[in-house]
Amino acid sequence: MEDLHKLIDELPPDLQQEVVDFIQFLLSKRTAKKGRKLRQDWGGGLEEYRRQYKTLELQKKAMEWRGD
Repeated sequence: MEDLHKLIDELPPDLQQEVVDFIQFLLSKRTAKKGRKLRQDWGGGLEEYRRQYKTLELQKKAMEWRGD
């Protein structure tokens, strides 16, 4: 960690601020991921197509319907 502090101290003030901003961005990204819950309300949503399509065909059709 001391090496990091030394490197940061060698930077001009405007770049030191960029380092601080980047660290804050990384921290906010990390905390934002913790708050999200996995949604699984889509389960069984394509059940009506079970007999009409095989698995691979259904995956392709689902991508088509989503616009991927």
